[in-house]
Amino acid sequence: MKILVTGVGGQLGYDVMKVLHQRKIDCLGADIKDFDITDAAATARFIEDYAPDTVIHCSAYTAVDRAEEEADLCRRVNVEGTRNIARVCRQLSARMVYVSTDYVFPGFGDRFYEVNDPTGPATVYGKTKLGGEDAVKALLDRYFIVRVSWVFGKNGNNFVKTMLRLGRERSEVSVVDDQIGSPTYTADLAPVLCDLVQTEKYGVYHVTNEGVCSWADFAAEIFRLGGCTARVKPIPSSQYPAKAPRPLNSRLSKKSLLEAGFAPLPCWQDALARYLKEIGE
Repeated sequence: MKILVTGVGGQLGYDVMKVLHQRKIDCLGADIKDFDITDAAATARFIEDYAPDTVIHCSAYTAVDRAEEEADLCRRVNVEGTRNIARVCRQLSARMVYVSTDYVFPGFGDRFYEVNDPTGPATVYGKTKLGGEDAVKALLDRYFIVRVSWVFGKNGNNFVKTMLRLGRERSEVSVVDDQIGSPTYTADLAPVLCDLVQTEKYGVYHVTNEGVCSWADFAAEIFRLGGCTARVKPIPSSQYPAKAPRPLNSRLSKKSLLEAGFAPLPCWQDALARYLKEIGE
């Protein structure tokens, strides 16, 4: 097996490479400094030179609010860039893993979204990630689309690091309590991606740590485990205006993952405790 991983400068790509190295799988990590996925010719040259049998595509435009102002750039990265990679995968008869998001769904109600539920993204970011999914499905038969939510990992900025900083700077931190989802630790997510590509169980999956919470619940646990004395002030989303509306419901059903024979990830509280140890908190 020979695997190319994009987006290795980010949280997930970093941990995917770490797992592949641990498993002694032939792999190459790439980021924007290596090739620009929005450049079709450069993308083709780089991937063809390495000639992988699998591409794990972790690279993406993820600035949700800024995407509302940079819609064209977001689309070029998340849709056109993904299409460029999928096109080369088809040419090489390579398989592809595309990392997607809960933002492809409307984000309302309180039920867990199944993989085949109707999509309906409300943001530029969500629409472009769904466009990436569609590009992969249109070009390839052998693909894994993995939707994730509330990601945190060692290599990059995230909600946990922000809360740790604010929890030490302030006595009280306002955090929304009406958006519900599942935090996902990249050190738990990465092995699943690496497990998937060692099978032929193609399709769409939802992969998050087990359990759900609000952002306020998540922040409170971060403060507790991180030894912060700050208090969490729960507020509704209406009091925290953003350019891009956040999903109120980010619950993702892992039914397809379990039916395919994969084990569920540990609960998010356990993941958070291990993450804090990893980053020395």
